[in-house]
Amino acid sequence: MPVFDPAATALVLIDLQQGIVAMDVAPRPSHQIVAGAKDMAARFREAGAPVVLVHVGFRNDAERPPRNVDQPMAIPPGGTPPQWMALVEGLHQDGDVVVLKHHWGAFTGTDIDLQLRRRGVKTIVLAGIATNMGVESTARSAWELGYDLVIVEDLCSGRSADLHAFAVTNIFPQLSRVVVAEDVAFEHA
Repeated sequence: MPVFDPAATALVLIDLQQGIVAMDVAPRPSHQIVAGAKDMAARFREAGAPVVLVHVGFRNDAERPPRNVDQPMAIPPGGTPPQWMALVEGLHQDGDVVVLKHHWGAFTGTDIDLQLRRRGVKTIVLAGIATNMGVESTARSAWELGYDLVIVEDLCSGRSADLHAFAVTNIFPQLSRVVVAEDVAFEHA
């Protein structure tokens, strides 16, 4: 069981926002991920470790990623509803870092790396939705930037159980340690 230094560890939660948690995900439903993430965030705050809440959104078409792909992401007619990118109720607390991204991964085009390094973070504990998109893209970038990475498997869910399992079995072990929420513990001063 990993034991973390709260002065050098941050919890990064990916896309726990109204528009994303409304989608069907697997192997766990969104409400289970959100409840577990809220509990984990409370543990990090209590230990004095930073909580970073990442959400995705686009103010206009210029901020959207290119759509000239074989399977573009569906956009509702008339665009996304006003509350689509709002974080789920009760997740954000005073002192949390909030990062708005415009891509799958949290590092591309944002100041998350700067925010983490200014706080002395060397280890990222990562969770959220979707395992095989936002979480995996963020994990790859974090690993490339030299962060020690831990992925909380039971606080992730994906577009399908198969895609989730593929990332957890084949990708994450090459980038990180894969744990479950109950295994995350902090050093005591």
